[in-house]
Amino acid sequence: MTNSINQSQVKRTLLNNGIVVLVTENPAADIVAARMFLAAGSCYERTEKAGLAHLLSAVMTKGCKTNGSGYSQTTLSSMEIAEAVESVGASLSTDSTSDYFVVSVKTVTADFPEILALAGNIMRFPTFPELEVELERKLALQDLRSQKEQPFSIAFEQLRKIIYQNHPYAMSALGDEDTISNLTRDDLVEFHQTYFRPDTLVISIAGRIDVDYAVKLIEDIFGDWQAPTNQPPKKLSLPKIAIAPQQVATHQNTQQSILMLGYLAPSVHSPDYAALKLLSTYLGNGLSSRLFVELREKRGLAYEVSALYPTRLFSSSFIVYMGTAPENTETALTGLRTEVDLLSTSKLAPDAIQAAKNKILGQYALGKQTNAQLAQVYGWYETLGLGIAFDQDFQDAIAAVTAEEAIASACKYLREPYISLVGQEEAIRKVLTPDS
Repeated sequence: MTNSINQSQVKRTLLNNGIVVLVTENPAADIVAARMFLAAGSCYERTEKAGLAHLLSAVMTKGCKTNGSGYSQTTLSSMEIAEAVESVGASLSTDSTSDYFVVSVKTVTADFPEILALAGNIMRFPTFPELEVELERKLALQDLRSQKEQPFSIAFEQLRKIIYQNHPYAMSALGDEDTISNLTRDDLVEFHQTYFRPDTLVISIAGRIDVDYAVKLIEDIFGDWQAPTNQPPKKLSLPKIAIAPQQVATHQNTQQSILMLGYLAPSVHSPDYAALKLLSTYLGNGLSSRLFVELREKRGLAYEVSALYPTRLFSSSFIVYMGTAPENTETALTGLRTEVDLLSTSKLAPDAIQAAKNKILGQYALGKQTNAQLAQVYGWYETLGLGIAFDQDFQDAIAAVTAEEAIASACKYLREPYISLVGQEEAIRKVLTPDS
């Protein structure tokens, strides 16, 4: 170990091989959860290999070598891995997002060393059996085809593409039919060898476990894993996103029109992040939100209506969306735009700001109740380069947002929207501008 710091109740340790270990002692229940984050999300894929990280996450638990972890076999099959996990009532899964890849573990304290060792083998020595690769590729293709029948998925997909253009965020995590169809086992092996390395790994543990014991366990399982000395972690070179609002529509014989407005918004590292989080909560989070009250309760225009501002390592997007009856499409779209535009012209009342703050902070606290949630939150912040101090910094930033900061952020980011529409041709044609 080369460095240790304490922050709140979380102990952070940097191992010699570059692994960051975060341990949160929480003895309330006899459970330990771990999240192992790697800089290996879909942003790291080449365009022609889109969907690779997702396929990797689906295949990774289907076979691995054991590296002398106490198993009699040198290789474990998919069934043997499942039996090892389920026989002790544990859970072990893998997933990928745009910004990171994650391996998740949860088990009773006594079984944690064995399950963590298994997770380490899966992460370091996956075998990617050909039959499993082929099966998971077919399932991914089915998922893609299924999404093409879902109006919301279509609207979100086409909005993402016009906002992000050539940026990796434009592409679905599943890729598309062409890229998925052409992925091979060799692609999985290459991606794994390139991006799975200890110096980009964050292991976050929470539960009934001693800090020193947890760190020693990580060292025993992962300590011999060394990054290539002549190959530093690959730096992402991402294209600049030009702001060019436009409209896009898909005609589909649906029972409702899906309307989406999107705005290019800053990453979690922006000083405007907290203000935009507050605005998205005020506008479209829950039954008391502005959009729900004004467009659904008062005017009866919306089947569903909401707003979201995802936390992203790179440029995010501020999105409001609505489902409405086809005959209300034009009125609903005008109403949706009007409500967003008001954020730039009218300061929020003190009680509205305080209510939004209370909602954010209450939901945030409820999102850190379990060991799995604690491991996720702290590991995620470390992976995004925010550090565990962001846990408190975020809450302080939300509490400090003023009406002036809120309206300034709205003026800066929420002026001219990208528009994505899905619905019946006649309903959609009425709201499109002539040059769209």
